[in-house]
Amino acid sequence: MRELILRLARENSSWGYLRIAGELRKLGIVVSASSVRNILVKAGLPPASQRDAQSWRIFLRAHGESILACDFFTVDTVWLRRLYVLAFISIRSRRVEYFAVTSKPDTAWMLQQARNLLMELDDRDRQVRFLIHDRDAKFPRAFDALLASQEIEVIRTPVRAPNANAHMERWVGTVRHECLDRLLILGRRHLEHVIRVYVGHYNRQRPHRALDLKPPEGRIRSPMTTVAMPHALHMDRRDLLGGLIHEYELAA
Repeated sequence: MRELILRLARENSSWGYLRIAGELRKLGIVVSASSVRNILVKAGLPPASQRDAQSWRIFLRAHGESILACDFFTVDTVWLRRLYVLAFISIRSRRVEYFAVTSKPDTAWMLQQARNLLMELDDRDRQVRFLIHDRDAKFPRAFDALLASQEIEVIRTPVRAPNANAHMERWVGTVRHECLDRLLILGRRHLEHVIRVYVGHYNRQRPHRALDLKPPEGRIRSPMTTVAMPHALHMDRRDLLGGLIHEYELAA
């Protein structure tokens, strides 16, 4: 019975103690939920909520190359006008694949962004199988259906579970902390310009901890030795967004 309980728990990460007890009862094996709990605890297996979270991490690692995540965030202009930013990020490479800005994210606009995203992916010969987004009403069913027609399966995260879309949440926090919170935005075109510059910096220059301190699409020079540095090193600095962001390169 112990081996059966452990097998059911390992093969069904979302099953709780009662669910396992009920499955065993169907097989004619009567065991209480508390007994199931004790057996799993002694075997070092966590509750269903934690086992299911581990399964989600395994899924992301296994399919990261073919998964995109997306989300909305808002930016208020100096004229107190609210703008909505929709951004898509690759789980494996952390590259920002596409973004768009609007003051009215209605169904027609969302369908156009789905088409634009598909064209961007096609131009870069990117094969995407899954798209993660939350259950915000701004994601209409027609948006999901359009992507499904191109064999992209939409995965909706659970209600009030931002950790299920943690990569996107982290990027939104980063772009706010490093850029948007330090600027006054005048309007939609200004916001589009600011995010376009920042995304270029993020994709090509900004080191990322999950990528061994490499940018999503950039390269790192081979480490220099003292023999290769007979003279003092000099760096050139390039300022972006009025000096808010600095990029560095070795002087020629």
